[in-house]
Amino acid sequence: MTPGQNTTTGLRARKKRRTRDALLRVALELFTTQGYEQTTIDEITDAVEVSQRTFFRYFASKEEAAFAVVDMVENKFVDSLRARPADETPFEAMRNAVESAWDSVSEALDAVVPVELYMRTYLLIESTPALIAVHLRRTAELEEGIAQLIADREGLDVNTDPRPRVAVASFTGVMRVTGKIWGRGRVASVEALQEITRAYLDHLGPALAGNWRTPCVTKTADPAERTA
Repeated sequence: MTPGQNTTTGLRARKKRRTRDALLRVALELFTTQGYEQTTIDEITDAVEVSQRTFFRYFASKEEAAFAVVDMVENKFVDSLRARPADETPFEAMRNAVESAWDSVSEALDAVVPVELYMRTYLLIESTPALIAVHLRRTAELEEGIAQLIADREGLDVNTDPRPRVAVASFTGVMRVTGKIWGRGRVASVEALQEITRAYLDHLGPALAGNWRTPCVTKTADPAERTA
């Protein structure tokens, strides 16, 4: 390939990326302001001044567009988990994978959509019946994949040893809760999400193993009761 062909190919790739990002930003903005089900593909393509055919070149459906950024964030975490050192425990590996993925997640989000729009999109998914069902299915598939990854790291059979699935279900449950809390907050930043996530993960172990009850204080019997 000649230098001129390299330049042409690079320009074409950047144009495609810009078109996809523009479609995604407009789609998420419309979804979060007027509703997912109320938004049509025509409205999205008209705003970007492209055809429906162009939209379907990048996204198979509205649903795929709605989950595109969430999918990107999840993939960053899984890639980071695969790269964790083998001597880390499963929980350490998952927690450290989240920590190490933050920078790349932040950069990837900034390159595509504002973090504030991602926050609104997450809340939209959690509150839209047509999307929450898909979200739960995708989460189950993600958990199964991570459980298999953890089992492979530890040399276990995920179908005979329940620990990988139990550990992953607990971890992803915390991540979902922190995502909801962050989405309802006032600070639209990855740093705010980090802070909430760390605080909740710090409580995961004690919440599962600790005694939550305040020790009962033994009451001194009333003299009248003793003599009754």
